[in-house]
Amino acid sequence: MTNSRIVVTGIGASSPIGGTAPDSWSALLEGVSGARTLEYDWVEKYQLPVTFAAEAKVRPDTVLDRPIAKRLDPSSQFALVAAKEAWADAGSPEVDPERLGVDFATGIGGLHTLLDGWDTLREKGPRRVMPMTVPMLMPNAAAGNLSLHFGARAYARTVASACASSTESIVNAVEHLRAGLADVVIAGGTESVIHPVTIAAFSSMQALSKRNDDPATASRPGSIDRDGFVMGEGAAVLILETEEHARARGAKIYAAVVGGGVTADSYHITANDPDGLGAARAVRMALEMADASPDDVTHINAHATSTPVGDPNEYQALRAVFGARVDEIPVSATKASTGHLLGGTGALEAIFTILALRDRVAPPTINISTPDPEVPFRLTGAPVPLGDGDQLAISNSFGFGGHNAVAAFASV
Repeated sequence: MTNSRIVVTGIGASSPIGGTAPDSWSALLEGVSGARTLEYDWVEKYQLPVTFAAEAKVRPDTVLDRPIAKRLDPSSQFALVAAKEAWADAGSPEVDPERLGVDFATGIGGLHTLLDGWDTLREKGPRRVMPMTVPMLMPNAAAGNLSLHFGARAYARTVASACASSTESIVNAVEHLRAGLADVVIAGGTESVIHPVTIAAFSSMQALSKRNDDPATASRPGSIDRDGFVMGEGAAVLILETEEHARARGAKIYAAVVGGGVTADSYHITANDPDGLGAARAVRMALEMADASPDDVTHINAHATSTPVGDPNEYQALRAVFGARVDEIPVSATKASTGHLLGGTGALEAIFTILALRDRVAPPTINISTPDPEVPFRLTGAPVPLGDGDQLAISNSFGFGGHNAVAAFASV
């Protein structure tokens, strides 16, 4: 294990508010919402109680070559689009294939391929099920295909810890780089599960907002009238390197990933620990790895899904770490704009956190109609300047199964 500093040299994203990372960031600063009414026959056919979601702004099969897209589930398509952008942004680093790794994540995997295969089997019989069905639906498909595309032979690992997945993949990448397993790692996450089954299931759990008449304002974290999250889709990718490797090749550096914490609640399969013990411990672990104190943190990108229970629990967890100062730290709840990308959300929010440090501005949180006194974060509907000097930010992700993952980033 080395003490090498790990830096971010490339970013890429395909999100509900932009087809690239820069476009997504610009839209976020402008307060754009990615939530829209779904225009599919199955919405009416199944009489779904929720008729909207935050679909990706740019379909990945319109970006990739058709033969490649046909062999990939949409989740892997998104992953490849974002990874190609990030790789180019990093300057297409020349690296020994055996020193290039992939740490990638998804919450669910190739859901469309799985359910389309089931429909084909029922309607047309087993001979019509595609031979590539299993390689397309498996949760490690995105990591495997990225490894194939970029020739990454150090390793290709997959995290599947629900909505904490891609933040955990970033933390894993830092640990793997520090352990000397690679010089460069492609890290991030993807999800594409906007489907009648998932909408029906999350609706049955009372987890989704039902503001069918006004999708753009449905995700409202920190607002007293929030009623659930908005399902999103897309992917985000970070190129991570040891600082020595990045500087040796003259790469631009966005930020440093200085800490990470991963814990488990062991409380409930879908509910957060109401005392926030596991989440608070993950934050403390990230700060300890960063050799920082709570007083050093200048910005927080909150998990903040806009659920009635989840938002107050996160506030309590952060208050346990930061005390009353948590009410003074600029906090962004970016799911208000993007919806919730499940396994891809942590990586997308990591990119937003990195760009916040670069541009020294905390992005706005839209749709706060009436602030909830139980969630008194410093959330604003306008960008907030972060000021001069060194900046340290954390990005939180929490998932079903009691998973907690926190990454800490420092300005450079």
